[in-house]
Amino acid sequence: MISKVTLAKTAGFCYGVKRAVDGVYGKYNEGKKIATLGPIIHNRQVIEDLQSKGIYSYSRVSDIPKDCVIVIRAHGVGEIVYNEIGKREYLDLTCPFVSKIHKIVSEHYKKGYEIIIVGDKNHPEVIGINGWCNDSATIINDTNYKIDEIFAEKDICVVAQTTINRDFFGEIVQNIKKTCKSTLIFDTICNATKDRQKEADEISRNSDTMIVIGGKESSNTRKLFEISKRNCPNSYHIETIEDLPQTKTFKKIGITAGASTPSSIIEEVVKAMSENLKNEENFAELFEQYGSKTLNNGDIVEGTVVEVRNNEVIVDLGGFKYNGQLAADQLTDDPTLKPSDVVKEGDVIKVYVVGVNDGEGKVVLSRKKVEAMESWNKIKAAYESGEILEGKIIKAVKGGVIALTDGSQVFIPARQASGRFVQDLQSLVGTTVNYKIIEIDERRRRIIGSVRVILEAARKEKEEKFWAEAEVGKRYSGTVKSLTSFGAFVDIGGVDGLVHISELSWNKIKHPSEVVKEGDVLDVYIKDLNAETKKISLGFKKMEDNPWTIAQSKINVGDVVKCKIVRMVPFGAFAEIMPSVDGLIHISQIADRRIEKPEDVLTLGEEVEAKVTDLNWDEKKISLSIRALIPVPEKEEKEEEVPAELQKAETLVYSTDPEVEVEEVIEIEPEETADAE
Repeated sequence: MISKVTLAKTAGFCYGVKRAVDGVYGKYNEGKKIATLGPIIHNRQVIEDLQSKGIYSYSRVSDIPKDCVIVIRAHGVGEIVYNEIGKREYLDLTCPFVSKIHKIVSEHYKKGYEIIIVGDKNHPEVIGINGWCNDSATIINDTNYKIDEIFAEKDICVVAQTTINRDFFGEIVQNIKKTCKSTLIFDTICNATKDRQKEADEISRNSDTMIVIGGKESSNTRKLFEISKRNCPNSYHIETIEDLPQTKTFKKIGITAGASTPSSIIEEVVKAMSENLKNEENFAELFEQYGSKTLNNGDIVEGTVVEVRNNEVIVDLGGFKYNGQLAADQLTDDPTLKPSDVVKEGDVIKVYVVGVNDGEGKVVLSRKKVEAMESWNKIKAAYESGEILEGKIIKAVKGGVIALTDGSQVFIPARQASGRFVQDLQSLVGTTVNYKIIEIDERRRRIIGSVRVILEAARKEKEEKFWAEAEVGKRYSGTVKSLTSFGAFVDIGGVDGLVHISELSWNKIKHPSEVVKEGDVLDVYIKDLNAETKKISLGFKKMEDNPWTIAQSKINVGDVVKCKIVRMVPFGAFAEIMPSVDGLIHISQIADRRIEKPEDVLTLGEEVEAKVTDLNWDEKKISLSIRALIPVPEKEEKEEEVPAELQKAETLVYSTDPEVEVEEVIEIEPEETADAE
């Protein structure tokens, strides 16, 4: 007993075939005497019905009676046939997809390209395509076909029969590319064929038996049968209900039909199958799923995403015969996103019907239109309530930027795009911002937003909170906003304070950029503030980082230190013991003999060893002596005793710290003695 019957939504007439059949019957109903150039479609039942009405097919234009309107079928014809028709009345019902191939082949053949057609050389569509390159095309219908090496250095243009198997086409293309260096590939398999073959593949994988309905001469029906047979061994290619298999052992049945199969034949087969359903599923309910839904331009419907391609999304419209096509530029306004970034297979989305069965046999959809309609109402509500919205900046335009919110594009003027002047608006593209609607033009449907009003409101709130809690000594984590020659301005929560250059480092620096840069986060404290003038002085240096504090923990009287001569004065030389910590080597302590000036012995930048002879941390003074490290000769006569007052003068120590005053030195010369020479 049959438990389930699944009917392919793509089963039956494609747009091109339906257009051709309707065109013939329409012309007949006008009372015209007509004849077709070749069978209008590959379906015996339709051909027989047309013959019953006196509509016959002919192989050549010259065979068609002069009083008949000549009908060109969906498969199309070569260029020479139009020349043969001349001024006779004719009705061109060539499928738009096939006409597109004619144009591609004609243009590239005239440019000198060698044409390759992937398809059946005996199929009328392929014969017609070949007629647009003077019947010179190479026609391939075998994956093992060996491309002549003569093509290797030529420009090649490759097209496909619209009903060819997609995988088969891909395999042949790869073989062509291996031999031919300059190749243009045009995937001209029509969308209806792709969708039909994909659905047949899916249904046949989940069925015990597969019924493929269509004429034995129909190329696309044979392709469907091949796909079904590969997945489901119990597959049958039938033309009418009389060809149905008699066995009743199958349970799950899948049904599809070729592009030339009339809906009446499909209906008969489905009805016959549904009569044996175990669950007594009603035939009308089953067949209602097949092509019964009517769509009109402007409809808003829900659909399910069934395939996501590089440049479009295919949408199942739930009951309508054709799937809808949603182009990438109608999916989202964000140019940086691909279709796969926005939707995935299985997603249910709301779409706007732009056009049904247009010139290319599509149902054209737009998601942007739906989102724009819904978003407009949200925007108006947000404007009235003052709600803060979120949007992504998608592009910079003259005078401002465009933010995208729920499908609506909002113009944000340059002066409103940030809390401060932005030189390069392009730098904002790709960022997400919060903004408020400040103006709406209903007539022009123009929306103007502002980021600045939000930032200013937030800043004002922070500023009020800051001044209510601020006090000298309070610490903050602040961000460097800008640098000047005299310091750095730091945002400490809604207000900016100045860290003077002297507060940035214990070392002497020429510019704040030597220590900090914009965006750095600093740990600062309030040194001084004035609520009336709104000026805040900030401190940054830490006592534990004071070089003199560090030196105090490391240097003791009697230590021998390595130091570098950094400055000469008449009374001695200053030597750097560690960064920002200098000691004085008095002139009397430079050598073991009397010298006129420090330069007689020392040079700037010279590294020497000296002994620490005295420390005064309160006044930041360190006394050093090189002389103390010079060995005294054993036979040296006793050195003349130096008066106490002179000793004091010789041991005065001076600091280079700008905050410490330097004492004036008065050098006392000893009295000459008889043996001074």
